[in-house]
Amino acid sequence: MSKIDARLQELGIELPAAPAPAANYVPYVLSGGQLFVSGQVSAGPDGLILGKLGDGLTVEDGAAAARRCGLSLIAQAKAALGDLDRVARVVKLVGFVNSTAGFGDQPKVVNGCSDLMVEVFGDAGRHARSAVSAASLPFGVAVEIEAIFEVK
Repeated sequence: MSKIDARLQELGIELPAAPAPAANYVPYVLSGGQLFVSGQVSAGPDGLILGKLGDGLTVEDGAAAARRCGLSLIAQAKAALGDLDRVARVVKLVGFVNSTAGFGDQPKVVNGCSDLMVEVFGDAGRHARSAVSAASLPFGVAVEIEAIFEVK
């Protein structure tokens, strides 16, 4: 068992299956020493996590949705690399939050994903990041996050 798989087990985290693309794109691209993972939407065991932050969804709801995006990002990395121990570093996350014009806590929402990356990868999970508002997201999901990983 790899070190990261053991860490996931220790944390009680079961990765979802790597989601298939919803349109004409690939879920990830490995280029040189970097893995680019396409945006992963907030999906839970019961389907998509829908809604708008600031209009029915709380910061806590959004952070939970962002964590679900993070689980899918890690699942895509595992599908691409075969072994999560090949992740040298989480380089960057870009988070999009479906939110009202007056909502300003996008960084707190995207922390749901950022915190997961540090839980799983330790210091190698610390990353650069953007957390931006979106008037809407595909399928009406609450959060979408993309990632860049450095690969060993």
